This record gives sequence, C-alpha cells and structure tokens, in this order.
Amino acid sequence: MACLLAVMQASAWAKVTLPDIMSDNMVLQQQTEVKLWGKANPNTEVSVRVSWSDRVYTVKSDASGKWLAKVQTPAATYEAQSITFSDGEETQLRNILIGEVWFCSGQSNMEMPLNGFWNCPIEGANETIATASQWKGIRVATVEKNGQLKPVETCKGSWKVSNPENAPMFSATAFHFAMMMNRVLDVPIGIINCSWGGTTVEGWLPESIVKNYPDIDLKRDIRKEEPHDWWHYLSPVIMYNGMLKPLQNYTIKGFLWYQGESNVGHPDYAERLKTMVDLWRSEWGLGELPFYFVEIAPFGSYEGTGSALLREQQFKAQSIISNSGLISTNDLVEPYEAKNVHPKNKTDVGKRLAYMALARTYGVKGIRETSPSYKSMEVKDGSVILSFNDAEDGFNRLNDMEGFEVAGSDKVFYPAKAEVYNNLQIKVTCDKVPDPVAVRYCFRDFQPGNVAGTRELPLFPFRTDNW
Repeated sequence: MACLLAVMQASAWAKVTLPDIMSDNMVLQQQTEVKLWGKANPNTEVSVRVSWSDRVYTVKSDASGKWLAKVQTPAATYEAQSITFSDGEETQLRNILIGEVWFCSGQSNMEMPLNGFWNCPIEGANETIATASQWKGIRVATVEKNGQLKPVETCKGSWKVSNPENAPMFSATAFHFAMMMNRVLDVPIGIINCSWGGTTVEGWLPESIVKNYPDIDLKRDIRKEEPHDWWHYLSPVIMYNGMLKPLQNYTIKGFLWYQGESNVGHPDYAERLKTMVDLWRSEWGLGELPFYFVEIAPFGSYEGTGSALLREQQFKAQSIISNSGLISTNDLVEPYEAKNVHPKNKTDVGKRLAYMALARTYGVKGIRETSPSYKSMEVKDGSVILSFNDAEDGFNRLNDMEGFEVAGSDKVFYPAKAEVYNNLQIKVTCDKVPDPVAVRYCFRDFQPGNVAGTRELPLFPFRTDNW
C-alpha cells in the first residue's frame, strides 16, 4: 500500500520545465532582481534555491502551469553557481556565472559567426577560435531562427561556454564586444545573440504596431510565396513573435543592434527604430536600457546614395532615441569588399561597441567612444571651412583627407582637397567649384574615408545639403 501511495504521489508531480534560455552555463545579471520562469503542474508550489544565498524563493504556478520567480543576485563572480527548482521533483542548473548580460540583435552582420559565411570570412577568426578557452568568463546563447505569425512562449537557444568547439558559431561582433568588456571590467559577460540575416526593422516589431504602416501588407505571407526558406526574413513581425517575445523575461543590462541594410530606401527608418527601442524597453520592464547600434558599412557602388541616406537615418536615430549611441564603420572595409555586405573586420566593430558601453553605461573614465561629426560650415574665399563635434584634439591626419566632395549651386559634386585648418577645423577646396555651396563626406553607397579623431574613431559620413 505504501509503495502504491508513493507511485501515486510521484505521478502527481511534473518535473519543472525551463525555457532553453535558462540552462546550464548561463550568465545572470549581477546585483539585481532577475526573473526565472518555467512550467510545472497547475496551481503547484515551486521552490527556487540558489547556491549564493540561504534564502528559498517560493512561487505558485497558475492554472496553466506557468510560474515566475524573482531572485536577488550577488556581485559578479567567476565562481560557478547553481540553481535548484522543485515542485516535489528537483531540476538543477549548474555552472552559472554572475556578471553582465547584453542582448544582441539585428541582421546578418550581427548574426555572422566567427566561422564566417560562404566566401565571407571573419578577420583573425582562426586565432580567436583557437584561443577561445581562455575566455572562461564569457558565455554565449545563440537563438535559433524561429519565424512565427503569432507570439509564442518558447524558442531554442541554450548557453555555451567559450571554447574552440563552440566558438565558430558565436556572433563575431558580439564575441569581440564581450572580450573587450571582460578585459576591462573583469567580470563574466553573457551574450544573447538573437539575430536573423536580412531582416527589416519591421520583422522585430509586433502586429499591433506594424499594421499601422501603410507600406506593410500583413495579409501577405512571403513564406508561402517563395520556395526558399531563407526568404522568411522578409516577413514582418515573425522575428518578434518567434524569437524576441519568448526572451523578454530574461534580465539584461542593455541592447546591441546591427541592422539596416534591408531598410535601405525607407525614409522613416529612424522613427521606426525609435518605436522598436521604446517597445522593447517597455516590454522588458527594466527601465531605459542602453541601446548601442552600428552604422551599416560602405557597400555597393560609388554612384549610389541609398545606403548613405540610411546611414543618415541611423545618425538621426541616436538623437531621437534616449540613452542610445551609434558607432561608425566607415573605415572598416577594404576596396575589394565593395560588393560584400559582410565586411571581415568585426573585431573593431565589437571593440567600438564595448568602448561606448564602458564609457556610457559603466562610467569608465578616459575612454573615447564618440566619433567626430559635422557641426557647421562657413564659405571663405572660395573654400569651405568645416567645424565638428567631438574633435577636441583634432584629427588623425593634417592633409590627404579622402572622401570629401564639393558642389556649387548647380548641385554637381566634385572630389575635393581637404586639410586641417586652424588645428580643429577642416578646409575643403575644389578648382572646379569656385563658389561652393555644399560639402559631402563619404555620402555614397561605397566610399570609405580616412578621416578620424585622434583615438581612431572615424568621422561620421555627412552632407551639408538636403538635396
């Protein structure tokens, strides 16, 4: 009889189930109240025990079996921790670190792993992969692509330790960000890589917002029209539903975003990006989380300006999105990469994102994180004198500045000579334009420049006109 009773009691228990993002090897945000969640039997008490505290957290699952606990975390530590969940039967997570967690999203240049893509390598990848085990404080969770027309509760993607076996599939940009963060802060760094190549900003927004965009037809399901799965990325809302929504309970420090190529030609990109950031912050419920993003790299032809206009939208976006910042990548491409939308240099992209986070979010003094940007112009004796923001120490060169163009009232631009003027300004001249009206710098689809501040952060592409 006793044995029968024990069997009956055991059958009444359902072992607590956890989402993939709550797994062995995960990193939890330090010194805060993190959310832990999962499923159990309906209306069942679930206990949560953590190795760093004697406190036992108790919650009750709802009628559908869902439960959510809020747990206080300690200061960052490399000492492996564990969490035990129980509703009568125990489930344990091991090898957990406490540190800083960043959520990385966007399209292919964020997704791009250290292994690279077809015919698109990552610079220095073999060395980065070979030495990956030295980064014992870095963990990465890569979310599987999961396009859904309606919001779902779960998605695939568990945490991996850094070693040569796992590293090839780590986001190159995010991993280089994590390495610099770990070196400077000396705390564990957790990266959630939730990205999908080719996606538009509308793919990361919900139907309730996208339905108001006149250029989006929600009745159209591109997945049914195209024979190739890789066309799914063009569908709106499906990344939000299938990949983003299931992760919003995970406590993070901030967002990194690398996207824009698929929104070239959209004149209201800045406003839509702001809408996305506002929504994400609201749904995570963690306040005004920092949002640091990447300017799309030069790509295409010298003649076109579609990508230049998108970069202009990105530059605008940082001024209308609070607690945000943009890093420039204008100098991080080689001439032969004009037709390659995936430049190989992700090392400096990751580092520049880290510099911004370290300076702005963590208050590390002495780091420069902001590129010089255009401030104003003055026409003087047939030359244009340009002034800049964030160039207090001048520039990386006195002359031979490449990427400047000048136009007169006829609106025809010609390559121009540019050199430092009065230490902190740049003088631009062109024999073909005796009466200059406007100046542009690297305002082409593909026109890398060579001008930067004294900390090697490149001058943002710009135009003084609005033609």
